[in-house]
Amino acid sequence: MLMSEFRTLSLAALFVFAAAGCTVGPDYRRPTEPVGSEAPLVSTDPQALDASTEPPPEWWRLYNDPTLDRFLEEAFRANYDLKSAEANLSAARALQDASQAGLYPTTDARVGGIRGRNATTDQILEITGHQPKTTWSFNAIFDVAYEVDLFGRVRRSIEASKADTAAAAAARDAVKITVAAETARAYGQVCAFGQQIAVTQHSIEVVQREADITHRRMQAGAGSEFEYVRASGLVAQVQATLPPLEGQRRSALYQLAALLGRTPTQAPVEVLSCEAPPQLQSLLPVGDGASLLRRRPDVRQADQIAAGATARIGVVTADLYPRVSLLGFAGGVGAHLSDITAERGLTWGIGPSITWTFPNMAVPRARIRQADARADAAVANFDQTVLQALKETEQSLTTYSADLKQRASLNDAQALAHRTFQLAKGQLSEGSISSLDLLTSEQTLVTSDAAIAASNAKILQDQIQVFKALGGGW
Repeated sequence: MLMSEFRTLSLAALFVFAAAGCTVGPDYRRPTEPVGSEAPLVSTDPQALDASTEPPPEWWRLYNDPTLDRFLEEAFRANYDLKSAEANLSAARALQDASQAGLYPTTDARVGGIRGRNATTDQILEITGHQPKTTWSFNAIFDVAYEVDLFGRVRRSIEASKADTAAAAAARDAVKITVAAETARAYGQVCAFGQQIAVTQHSIEVVQREADITHRRMQAGAGSEFEYVRASGLVAQVQATLPPLEGQRRSALYQLAALLGRTPTQAPVEVLSCEAPPQLQSLLPVGDGASLLRRRPDVRQADQIAAGATARIGVVTADLYPRVSLLGFAGGVGAHLSDITAERGLTWGIGPSITWTFPNMAVPRARIRQADARADAAVANFDQTVLQALKETEQSLTTYSADLKQRASLNDAQALAHRTFQLAKGQLSEGSISSLDLLTSEQTLVTSDAAIAASNAKILQDQIQVFKALGGGW
């Protein structure tokens, strides 16, 4: 009899397994990018950019700056934002492992003993003419349950959790890009402010020297106090620009320290000796639009979020149908410990279980509508992310090209300002121009030198922004 029941249940189980293969809900397909997304980038100035070469993942090595390389390596090890993103990825992987466990039976072992009265036992005693009494009851039961994934609820759950893990990995990569860009930016700012401070100090020396000459001319009777006071005023004006630069350099240093996972007291003060921002030795490589969308982790993250949202439509759609499980248990029960291992205490069972919310389907259908809406929102977010990526890239390329052209003009202006100053000094000594003309040429010289230093700082920040927009760094 027992074997006959077992065969019947086995055949039923085989039938159920054979039927398991239907997966409800839509299959995910990556949304089609907006028209023109994979076209070549628009703002590629051949004088400044190389569209035929893809940017390398470790783009900062193009600067050939060992200090910058060392800071990036330290930031990747110690940055707390990156550690948080890694922890989020680990959590997503753990949830994926948990969802995959749904493919296998769940088990539960219970062993225990209870002393007291049991209503069922008391009734039996009374029927047999015995008085109810307090007894021990021991049990050791092993339960097994397996959900037969007839409609793909478990498989869609696994699909969704895999997409969540991929999205978390993309989010981690996006954080790494930000850490790389911001670390390089902070280091570049320290060096650029160092250059601006050096230029300002040189300008102070120039105007101070001319003020001293004016002072000596006044003492010799060849000049007036007015000319000396006017020259001294220029010295004070140039000196006034120095403290803000020093403060900004210190601020950039503390920003760098935070990115490296250091406190301000542990800031890398040795970098304050840097007086020249890193420079590229070749055209900036940018690649094309198609490779941009493959590199950008935010696009990949949006894609995986949409995939997960689509899979969850299948998860909730499966609630419209019966959920079938195979249940079984085996063990022993008895009034004595020895009973649970004896034939008289043996207990076991096996059979199917079906749960279904039919006919009230209002709740699962509402959840399906909710899942559909979330999937639509995820697809719309994907399209917006693609547009945002293209916009950021084109804007950064346009700004970089414009600032390069501005620096070329500033270089010409600087050369002319230096030539004008030299000519003015010679003509003043010959008496062909006034001291006001010399002062004006000094002001132009100081302004042009400061403009070049500021432009060098801006160019470096533009380059870093381009690399960040291109999705390099992970």
